[in-house]
Amino acid sequence: MSESAGTISAPVGARAHRSLARQAMRRFLRSRLVWVGTTLLALMVVGCVAGFIYGQADRHYDQQDLDAKYEAPRAEATGLFGTDDLGRSLLVRTFHGGAISLAVGLMAAVISVVIGVSWGATAGYLGGKIDAVMMRIVDVLYGLPYLLLVILLTVAFGRSIVVLFVAIGAVSWLTMARVVRGQVLSLKNNDYVSAAVSAGAGHARIIRVHLLPNLLGPIIVYATLIIPQAILQESFLSFLGIGVQAPMASWGSLAREGIDALNPVVSRWWVALFPCLMLALTLGSLNLIGDGLRDAFDPQLKRRK
Repeated sequence: MSESAGTISAPVGARAHRSLARQAMRRFLRSRLVWVGTTLLALMVVGCVAGFIYGQADRHYDQQDLDAKYEAPRAEATGLFGTDDLGRSLLVRTFHGGAISLAVGLMAAVISVVIGVSWGATAGYLGGKIDAVMMRIVDVLYGLPYLLLVILLTVAFGRSIVVLFVAIGAVSWLTMARVVRGQVLSLKNNDYVSAAVSAGAGHARIIRVHLLPNLLGPIIVYATLIIPQAILQESFLSFLGIGVQAPMASWGSLAREGIDALNPVVSRWWVALFPCLMLALTLGSLNLIGDGLRDAFDPQLKRRK
């Protein structure tokens, strides 16, 4: 009897989940703000990828011309954003650095999601003392300033882009773990989970097959919010000088150079404006997409409609 229930419940739950996912996707695609955010982000990604490819070729991102330092924007292919203190094209450096910022944000988000989902799902499903110990560890890590943890990791393992996105991802998973744990606690007592347990399914299979598919909505929504958070953290660290190291650049390091170039005597506004503008547009587009996903997967919104 139990085996039969386990065999029937899983497909029914899977079909219901697919139906809800399709409804959420339809709501997501109907949002005009989502299309605006998606278009902006797509243009930014294409520009950054092209800028990175061009910048890496013959190290165009670091080509210096001291005779052309601090030139204002002009109608030339690589001079649209002007030049910096070493005569390097800000257009090339902005999009080349944008690719690095986006890569750090994306990879840090992937690491954060993997750690947070694994930790939260395990704690919520097993419960009891294991849950208490695991969540107390999360509470302790919450009490530590993330900047200190990132600095310690970069000092211990050296300054590189790989260490940077691992460090940011390693301190960004705590909220994800709490969100997933709460969802698992509310799902693990459902009938289809009880049927799977009666059918002899192991803990890992129950979490992977029966619980995680029903958590895709919150996971996807929160992942889209982690990416701009990671980009901001990387920009802040680079602004402080402990992120991406010269001669490579990111939006944060370019913003720091722009602030250094500003003075009340000679206005070099373009050095700070364009990196900060690209950063703001990217974060804004990601937030629009994240808001659209949140509204699409919000069950309260679904009932109101």
